[in-house]
Amino acid sequence: MRYRSRSVRGIRAYAVCGVNTASFALTATEFARKGLLGFCVERAAEGGPFLWMRGFKVFRSLVPDPQPGDEVSTYSHPIQALVWDDFTLRPGTTYTYRFHPMRGTPAKPRRNQPITITLTTEPLHAGVSDVVFNRGVASSQAYQRRFGGSSPDDQPTPELRQQALDWLSRDLDEVLLDLIRSAGTGDALHGAFYEFTYAPVLDELAAAAHRGVEVRLVVDFKQNADGPRAASEVAIAAAGFPAGVIVPREARVSAIAHNKFLVLSRSGTPSAVWTGSTNLTRGGVHGQSNVGHLVRDEQLATAFTAYFDLLATDPGGRSSDAAGAKRAKNAAFKADVAALSPAPAERSGVAPGITPVFSPRPDLGPLGLYAQLIGAGTASLACATFAFGIAQEIADAAAAGTPDGPLRFFLLESRGKATVRLDASRNVYQAWGSELDHPLGQWVAETTTRELGLNRHVAFIHDKFLLSDPLGADPVVVTGSANFSRASTTENDENMIIIRGDRRVADIYFTEFNRLFFHYYFRSVVQRLAAATSEPESDQHALDLVENDTWLGKYAPGTLRAKRVSKLAEVADPLPG
Repeated sequence: MRYRSRSVRGIRAYAVCGVNTASFALTATEFARKGLLGFCVERAAEGGPFLWMRGFKVFRSLVPDPQPGDEVSTYSHPIQALVWDDFTLRPGTTYTYRFHPMRGTPAKPRRNQPITITLTTEPLHAGVSDVVFNRGVASSQAYQRRFGGSSPDDQPTPELRQQALDWLSRDLDEVLLDLIRSAGTGDALHGAFYEFTYAPVLDELAAAAHRGVEVRLVVDFKQNADGPRAASEVAIAAAGFPAGVIVPREARVSAIAHNKFLVLSRSGTPSAVWTGSTNLTRGGVHGQSNVGHLVRDEQLATAFTAYFDLLATDPGGRSSDAAGAKRAKNAAFKADVAALSPAPAERSGVAPGITPVFSPRPDLGPLGLYAQLIGAGTASLACATFAFGIAQEIADAAAAGTPDGPLRFFLLESRGKATVRLDASRNVYQAWGSELDHPLGQWVAETTTRELGLNRHVAFIHDKFLLSDPLGADPVVVTGSANFSRASTTENDENMIIIRGDRRVADIYFTEFNRLFFHYYFRSVVQRLAAATSEPESDQHALDLVENDTWLGKYAPGTLRAKRVSKLAEVADPLPG
């Protein structure tokens, strides 16, 4: 949902909220900025008492020796920002915020009439879509404070171990488990998975099969040295699946069976689909950042069922086939996939509602559409995640931007070497998975999924989604298993869904993207600057607030901060208030 406050002495608040997240912007006239030291922020939930929000930065004149990990009240140490986020919210809950402009001096502050804004977070279960993100590594400081930076397995009690796992997953596994548990005799669960070792889900699927649900699961069983087959076989055996449940995917050994979807059919009618980026592994659920997306739509579920039926035949060429026969089988498989899900060529061809796009396909058509959705000529704002680098088609489309053109945010697992310039000169801003191993890092206690023993390879960003004009009236969200690459379009077994016009879904994805991107953006900038100089930046003022209004210089026209304020301030213009 999107909200706007009334203007109070030249200051107005805007908000966009998802299920657990809200992003705010505050616009202030030139007169209102004079003498402004920041905002003291208080929040009340569901008519409860107002409590002052807390932060880390301090006025050094009030706290001469701040310590790492210390928290202070924004009542005395305000938020010096015109963009601010709250990622500590409960689903389907009404909150009221008061932003009190602070003026005067830190020792003798004046708190002016507050700007008040009330919002209600999205319920987790509502309408066609349930969208659930795990916390990922973005909240590692909070994990450090709650659980001491130790892995869930190293927690001192079983209760704390479970609390750590639950905190990391943030309902990601529970939504999928509830879907499986809802299936009864006469129902069916058909799915396709790449990595398949997460015991809670495997056990629940086996239990469903034993109680009379028709369970059939296509699992990557290809004989590849680094493939998931060996680990999946061990987990499958431990779960005790009945015969016939697991359908080995063995053909086309050079391509990976990268799907992660499950279709629920009620009495023979496909009714719901679970998809997203989450591999069924412990690290997929509790570690690296991932999203699960449950869609209750018979037409979409029917399309996924047809795709499953094709995959269950283990189509495509095999190593034992002659070269010509292998090419013919692969070409036929790709043609069948494309026939199941014709892909729009451009944004104008994307129908309102939900469109599936399955892979592998004979051509790069979907990748061209994704490049257009991100490119300079289509959307005023685009956000995208890239776990394994940026495809050339997308990089070229983004490189056509200008400093005052459409705004693009790219979130990567690791810093790549782009063949074209993608920076502020193109109005492109990039962040990548990174830690504070710089002197600034002493001010934040962090850990990683690798250190927690949850992930070996992708430790930060595993999501695969893009948002085209997510804050507009007609947003497009693309999400699923594919990595926006050539291989994920023409070689691998993949699925994506394109959702047009669903503002609820767009708001959830946008606020979660915001949470992840700006956590890593700060760390990415620090890392990049540290790499550019042999002299590490001093950290002695890392926690300082500015003791006058000069902090507002960070919001000068043309800066990223100013662009964020401007973009967020557009969201509620059509709304009353």
